[in-house]
Amino acid sequence: MQFQVRYPTLNPKLYYHQQPVPLHGAKAGHFNAALAEQLNWSAQDKNDWVTICSGQKTFSEFEPLAMVYAGHQFGQWAGQLGDGRGLLIAQIIDRYGKTIDLHLKGAGLTPYSRMGDGRAVLRSTIREYLAGHALNALGIAASNAVGFTSSDQGVQREKLERGAMLLRTSDCHIRLGHFEWINQYQPELLREFTQKCIEWHYPECLNEAKPILAFAKAVIERTALMISGWQLVGFAHGVMNTDNLNITGSTLDFGPYGFMERFRPNWINNHSDHHGRYTYQNQPSMGHWNLWTWLNNLVPLCPHDYDKEQWKNDLAACLEQFEPCFLAHYKTGLCEKMGLPIFHKDSFDCAMAFLRILQSEQLDYTQSFVRLQNQDYTALIDDCLDRRQFESFLSHYQQIREHQNTEALDQRMREVNPQYILRNHMAQKAIEMAEGNDFSEVERLFNLLSTPFSKQPELERPEDLAPLSSDVPEVMVSCSS
Repeated sequence: MQFQVRYPTLNPKLYYHQQPVPLHGAKAGHFNAALAEQLNWSAQDKNDWVTICSGQKTFSEFEPLAMVYAGHQFGQWAGQLGDGRGLLIAQIIDRYGKTIDLHLKGAGLTPYSRMGDGRAVLRSTIREYLAGHALNALGIAASNAVGFTSSDQGVQREKLERGAMLLRTSDCHIRLGHFEWINQYQPELLREFTQKCIEWHYPECLNEAKPILAFAKAVIERTALMISGWQLVGFAHGVMNTDNLNITGSTLDFGPYGFMERFRPNWINNHSDHHGRYTYQNQPSMGHWNLWTWLNNLVPLCPHDYDKEQWKNDLAACLEQFEPCFLAHYKTGLCEKMGLPIFHKDSFDCAMAFLRILQSEQLDYTQSFVRLQNQDYTALIDDCLDRRQFESFLSHYQQIREHQNTEALDQRMREVNPQYILRNHMAQKAIEMAEGNDFSEVERLFNLLSTPFSKQPELERPEDLAPLSSDVPEVMVSCSS
């Protein structure tokens, strides 16, 4: 590995150095060989993946550390937070010349653990491992993982569960909440910290007349792109707190997430979210709220020769681009999923009519687009109670597509509509088998989700293609992990 030591060059008040505390009886879970190759892992590193992913081996080139940050959780100021069970164990350069963080999750108590035990359990580890892999394969910016390990050590949650560790990778672990912590507790560090964020992650902004404003705009744009990607594949993050969003717009901190099955925009996938703050339909507005909160932390960076009120107005103006940026990408993406020409004045309205049918008929989000792509209109209409509503949509849909280059439109549909998503019951089955030391289902899902846009009859099972029947209890997922 080629190491790139960045974060430890910051002021030591921003982190705490410590070594991971391995779990007893660590054993192999699953290894992402392709990602290890991308990270330029040596043959020895690959052989040692279990000891690396279980905290038994660290690197002399990088002293592990826990980051401190703060945040707003469910809209309320939560004060100091931080890496309560994770350690940044390395920063390395991948084969594309990009700096990547290696973050070991479940590595033991840190000064920022608060009431936690510093551990992760197998259940949540498998869910994060598969979700990061799935989103990356869907082309949505997200953390990934080199591998995870299980253990013989028990970890107490609602019940005693098996402890596990995950070696997560991300282009950035600097969260919006880092800026909140600095402003609240160490404001003198803000300017240098922000400068480093720009140098490391947005160096192109250094050439702008006002680099901090350019930085703000870039973070806002990337966050809008990420959330539009979520909406298009039906992904609900579940815990969009300011400490769970990073500055590069890559999905981070998979907890009680869910890929939507039956199209219910107000679906509460996180059963700790008692008021439905982070439902699928609220994600764009919650992203906007988080960015507004973050921008307030940039107010102290007003240049000395600049009017402070004008500076506030300029920061507010940066946020004004969030909605048009989000909508532009969402509208384009939705038209592509529908096989409709982006330039046609009626395409987006027609697409929204399709979504209203999915909602009123409670149809499966992913498979409905696949059926539309396959022109399997009979199967769609047979699932509808209100057949006339679908027939009206279909007439308008076909009218818009008439005289268009449908071959190109259909090709694009195949490129953007996944055949497979990670349904909660799929992940749950893999978890239950893994708890019995059988990781074959993790392996199957990992392979299936590696190429989600291609039909894989040799790997798929009927339960991969549909929601659970209405008489089967929904898989319950909460913040407990």
